[in-house]
Amino acid sequence: MKVTFQKKIVNNPDFFIFLFEEGKTDQKRIKEFCGTKKDVPFEGKIKECLRVLHPELPHEVYLFGLGNLKMTDGLWKEMRSTFFKTKPFLKGVVNIICDNLTERQVYQISLGMALAYKKLVTYKVENGTNGHSEPEIVFTVKNEVAIESGNKALLLSDTQESVMTWIDTPSNIKTPAFMVDKAKNSAKKYGFSCKVLDKDALQKQGMFSLLAVGQGSANPPAMLVLEYKPQLQKAKKIGLVGKGITFDTGGISIKPSTNMGFMKSDMSGAAAMLGCIELVAKRKLPVHLVVVLPLAENSVDANSIRPGDVISSYSGKSIEVIDTDAEGRLVLADGLSYIIKNYNPDVVIDMATLTGNVVQSLGNYASGLFTNNEELAEALLSAGQQSDEKLWQLPLWDEYKQDMLSDIADIKNLGSKPMAGSVTAAKFLEFFTEGHTAWAHIDIAGVAFTDSEYAKSRTATAFGVHLLCQFIENWLEKK
Repeated sequence: MKVTFQKKIVNNPDFFIFLFEEGKTDQKRIKEFCGTKKDVPFEGKIKECLRVLHPELPHEVYLFGLGNLKMTDGLWKEMRSTFFKTKPFLKGVVNIICDNLTERQVYQISLGMALAYKKLVTYKVENGTNGHSEPEIVFTVKNEVAIESGNKALLLSDTQESVMTWIDTPSNIKTPAFMVDKAKNSAKKYGFSCKVLDKDALQKQGMFSLLAVGQGSANPPAMLVLEYKPQLQKAKKIGLVGKGITFDTGGISIKPSTNMGFMKSDMSGAAAMLGCIELVAKRKLPVHLVVVLPLAENSVDANSIRPGDVISSYSGKSIEVIDTDAEGRLVLADGLSYIIKNYNPDVVIDMATLTGNVVQSLGNYASGLFTNNEELAEALLSAGQQSDEKLWQLPLWDEYKQDMLSDIADIKNLGSKPMAGSVTAAKFLEFFTEGHTAWAHIDIAGVAFTDSEYAKSRTATAFGVHLLCQFIENWLEKK
């Protein structure tokens, strides 16, 4: 779909779309474009949408309400929903008039519009468009800053759509090798390095925790090490680690069959991190970014790890496996140790669909944040509000560590008490952060794969891409 931004109104488009805040509708302008002398009954309330046919000219006019914009940051979600509902009716040239709005509002509206046209991954024999052709979208904005803001939103939406596609891809196609190929292609296209540690390299490096998770699958594990270096010398370094379980049966501690198919989304953390470095490279942000993605499929066969096994890890620490369905923390353990020992970033953030407990606590509206650094916590919480990918900070107190201590190994991968599972999982990960003083763990289990306008079933959200890039932008401005 072609989308452009300009400072002039289009001559003779097929559709005009005007957007107004509640209580700030411009009746003079509305009457002019709608071809009427009477006031149009439109108040600008959120989700309000009015279609008006011009009595003489061939164009149609849509009026979208933006509501009370005291808080702009969540506007993109409302706009995605509004554009999704109206897109079957829009064709030809659509002129979206935003010259009455701020640059931040243009950003939010552009993002919502672009995401409304996201295509669902489908393998149907008849895969048509139901007769709906994509329109040409032209935004009319007030200045060059707004144009820049809108184009920035399009870069984000394009990346988010790629991330959604990777997550929604079925796991018979999306193996660790699939993710390796996607990363290689992205690195080549956008200009960052991509190092692949295959099974043999993992063995030589001592990535025994990652290897243990993948040993029951016909699809071998791998680890991706991605690095973006800006031209700026001595740029601050951020390290990201994403859980990349391309399918999770639970292993021998097998999951119930109900909704197991949703476990194709268990690599959402890795997908978001790959999307983040891709977007940083697209925008050429002046940050040194290192991304480590441990990839594996947690399957069941005669070679699978068993409850009660003791395995080693890249850190050299031993782990007692209590539950093979607590596998995400095992692959992250090696990823965290590797990135800290080899790159020593200023900040380390990991992201994972890690625990059902965080879903019980926060539902589908926020992810759990755990960190040993309050400055980092504040920065991530702020970025979460700005991106409307919200975080809620949970404790990381040492009292929770006691339940993770093993009698026969350095640590066990699951506590013995059926409570505070998201916290004890974070304490497990902290054990492998090598004493790093600026580490954060984000549990996205409730927000990565949810209900949406796109389908009858759950689909990917690309949660984390917007959040992390907003965090990086803020961090660069502050530093």
